This record gives sequence, C-alpha cells and structure tokens, in this order.
Amino acid sequence: MAEMGRLLVILGVALVVIGGIVMLLGRAGLPLGRLPGDVLYRGKNTTFYFPLASCILISVVLSIVLFLIGRLKR
Repeated sequence: MAEMGRLLVILGVALVVIGGIVMLLGRAGLPLGRLPGDVLYRGKNTTFYFPLASCILISVVLSIVLFLIGRLKR
C-alpha cells in the first residue's frame, strides 16, 4: 500500500506541474485549441469541436520530454 500511496502523490504533483505549465502557456499567448488544423463545425443547432492539431502538438512535446527523461535516468 505504501507504493500505491507514493505513486498517487507523484501523479498529483505531476498534475499540478502540468496545470501550472498550461496556465503559463495560456498567459503567454500560445493559441492551444485555436491552431490551424483544429476542427470546428458550427451547424444550426449543434457545434462540434475537435482540437486535432493541438492534440498532435501536445503529443509530440510530451514524447520528447518523456524520451529525454528516460535518457537521463540511464
């Protein structure tokens, strides 16, 4: 149970750090969610939004960060 508690604390700290980074990027003017390639369809009574380009950008950045963390652990 101690390992599970430790894992939950680490995940909580990681979420706080990620949340802080997202807040700072929002204030810096990075248009996440409004990039070219994000799909927005506004119909008469419906709206569909899928941030495709934003998801790809976040995925690439996280992949690079996790790769670098893995290389540093060796």
